Amino acid sequence: MITRPRAQRAIAAASLGLAVVAGGLATATAAQAYDTDTTTISCSAVKVRKAPSKTSTVLGIGYRHDKVVYDQWVYKKAEKTWYTRGTVTRKSDGKKIGRGYMIYNCANPYKTNPAPKPPVPK
Repeated sequence: MITRPRAQRAIAAASLGLAVVAGGLATATAAQAYDTDTTTISCSAVKVRKAPSKTSTVLGIGYRHDKVVYDQWVYKKAEKTWYTRGTVTRKSDGKKIGRGYMIYNCANPYKTNPAPKPPVPK
């Protein structure tokens, strides 16, 4: 027979475990990237960078009409700049330039320049 304090501890532990799992699921959903989609580069040229920063290492350069498979947007607060993260494929030869970050206005899902930007995070 389970005593009352042991039963209360078991219920508390189960509740805590459920809260941790639910919190983990909620966090995972909020942290996931946007749906993957395809667009093209709308600027004449854009640098594809390793990190979302104007001073980050350049992986390659994408040119107008090169294909971008994007999956996330990032706002760099210090630069007040939006970046798109994705993989760039050259239109001319089909070679992948690499996966990195580009200025949002040049690689946006609306295929226009300038693009409507997501709201700035607080």
